Amino acid sequence: MRYILALDQGTTSSRALLLGQDGRVHALAQRPFPQIFPQPGWVEHDPIEIWSSQWGVAMEALTQVDASAAAIAAIGITNQRETTVIWDRKTGEPISNAIVWQDRRTSGYCDELRTRGFEETIRKKTGLVIDAYFSASKIRWMLDHIGGAKKRAARGELAFGTVDSWLVWKLTNGCRHVTDVTNASRTMLLNIHTQRWDQDLLDLFEIPASLLPEVIGSSEVCGETVGVLEGIPIAGIAGDQQAALFGQMCTRPGMVKCTYGTGAFMLLHTGEQPVASKRKLLTTIGWRVGGRTAYALEGSIFIAGAIVQWLRDELQMIRKASDIEALAASVPDSNGVYLVPAFSGLGAPHWDQYARGVIIGLTRGVNRAHLARAALEGIAFQVADVLAAMRDDSGIALEELRVDGGAARNNLLMQIQADLIGAPVTRPGNPETTVLGATYLAGLAVGFWPDAEAIREQWTRDRQFTPQIDETQRASQLAGWQRALERARSWANH
Repeated sequence: MRYILALDQGTTSSRALLLGQDGRVHALAQRPFPQIFPQPGWVEHDPIEIWSSQWGVAMEALTQVDASAAAIAAIGITNQRETTVIWDRKTGEPISNAIVWQDRRTSGYCDELRTRGFEETIRKKTGLVIDAYFSASKIRWMLDHIGGAKKRAARGELAFGTVDSWLVWKLTNGCRHVTDVTNASRTMLLNIHTQRWDQDLLDLFEIPASLLPEVIGSSEVCGETVGVLEGIPIAGIAGDQQAALFGQMCTRPGMVKCTYGTGAFMLLHTGEQPVASKRKLLTTIGWRVGGRTAYALEGSIFIAGAIVQWLRDELQMIRKASDIEALAASVPDSNGVYLVPAFSGLGAPHWDQYARGVIIGLTRGVNRAHLARAALEGIAFQVADVLAAMRDDSGIALEELRVDGGAARNNLLMQIQADLIGAPVTRPGNPETTVLGATYLAGLAVGFWPDAEAIREQWTRDRQFTPQIDETQRASQLAGWQRALERARSWANH
């Protein structure tokens, strides 16, 4: 038996899976790692914890099936995007904790860039909006605030990477410093048209080019492992959301998926040419395979499943996350309550970093079941906003929304989602779409699968949810949501 080893390095845990040619999971290991919150709005990870947890689960997965390095055809990597690591090229030691994608410490600097008039230039080159979410402002902060970092970077002593780069560096013992186009397109430093680092942007952010990794395709052999697992080709890399798009087999223009995790991320395949958004969506690279690039429109929602964690951990309304479905289903509606989960601001299509969470419409008749239902609706309303923007930008009529991620297992949430978007919501038979994407990209590069058509035949449907409300009901609910959004906007900007 031969496998693809998939490394899935997420925001709160590292996972490793062994997948066979049939697309089935033969081994799975997962390990959480600490979240670090030094100040309000700051989120950090220890890069050594990221690596040690990822390496540990990889070895554990191999042990589960008693597999040696010879049984692994290739490694595929998928990772949390935008999270920023800088390390010493000689020692491999990080110069500080990683700054996580959720971190908001550079919001003021991003405001300054907008005030100076750089928004349109950055959007045209990168497809992104100016926001603390992306890597460039995080790199700049680290160079400015970590002792000696700016001078060391100028001398070529330091290396920057998103988490994929960090893992490849460690797996190859520093022989390879690379990132794939999907992760590079999230740094706010890559020109997505040329697919090269943009010198004008490097000058703007005062980032030396020597700090950056080589940009490679998403499905190609970019190095081999050293050490205990000697000689395994590293053959597939994609940021988690692009990996999920590929894993969902959204390989034709017009196909769209949404991943419901800590946040929610929707990507629409737009073809081989980038589509500029008029509705503040991101234009991003979906993947580059065999020299051909697929582009996508993306809507990033900062808080999705995290709202359920908040109800569980902070309000202690439920004992475990899965309890929310039965609680919310015990009432027919939210009793007029709207919950806007803008704990970290609002992402697409609003991009209001000063928005904050709001619960509105409370009366004496509201109970915890209504709040639970409003929380699920708050997730689904945000997705509906993004989908409406995608329709406007692309002119593409949606046939179905393919869904994955932990919260996609919630049947009530998926039904609410179908009701609010007025289109079918389809959940795949294999929920591991992010890992599948990384696996498929790696497997194609080494001939583990002959072509994408062979992979497409593995995609199956678990369940489809169809709209159960009429257009009048839908319009009324969406109008109420827009009123609630207005109360949340700009709250912290006073």
